[in-house]
Parts: sequence; structure tokens; C-alpha cells
Amino acid sequence: MNNLALLGQVKDYAAKAGEKADEYSGIIGQAKGFIVENFGPNGLIAAYIVLAVIVLVLIMKLTKLTLSALKYLVVPAVGLAFLASLILPMSFPSALPVTVTVCSLFMLFKS
Repeated sequence: MNNLALLGQVKDYAAKAGEKADEYSGIIGQAKGFIVENFGPNGLIAAYIVLAVIVLVLIMKLTKLTLSALKYLVVPAVGLAFLASLILPMSFPSALPVTVTVCSLFMLFKS
């Protein structure tokens, strides 16, 4: 596939994405018009790439936060609550809020 065909395919995808996005908000259509008017079609492609990178970075940050919450909060809190219910005269549901609080503070200061 040569560069012209690839560029044409990218422009088609950008046009389709612009049409779908324009359905949801008129502001996006106005921004698209502004970008095309001032920077041309290549500027529009660059804007789409920048937007895709921003979305990917946000997804990666949310994934990292979710995995950290599982690693430092959920699993240790449930484990500690289970151990506390075995060792101490507390039930699991009464020990869980305490262990979640302790693990939340640990996660807060770890970050």
C-alpha cells in the first residue's frame, strides 16, 4: 500500500469519525470547521491523532488507578478483614470498614 492510498484511507476514517462526532455535538463540527479553515485537512488529521492520544492516556491512567486500587486496597482489605475475623472476636462485616480505611490510607500515602 503506497503513501497516497494510506493517506486517502486516513482521510476517509477521519471524515467518518467527524460525521459521527458531529451527530453528538455542534461544537465539534464548529471546531472541525475552524481547524480545516485554518490548518487544512492535514491539521484535521493531526487534531484527530492528538485527540486519540489524549483518550489513550486517560484510559491508561484510569486502568493504572483501577489496578492500584485492586492491588493496594481491595485484596489487602478483604484479606485483613478475613484474618481479623479469625483472630479477633469481630465478624467479617464489622472488620471490613476498618481494614478498608487502613488500606485506603496506605494507598493514599503510597501514591
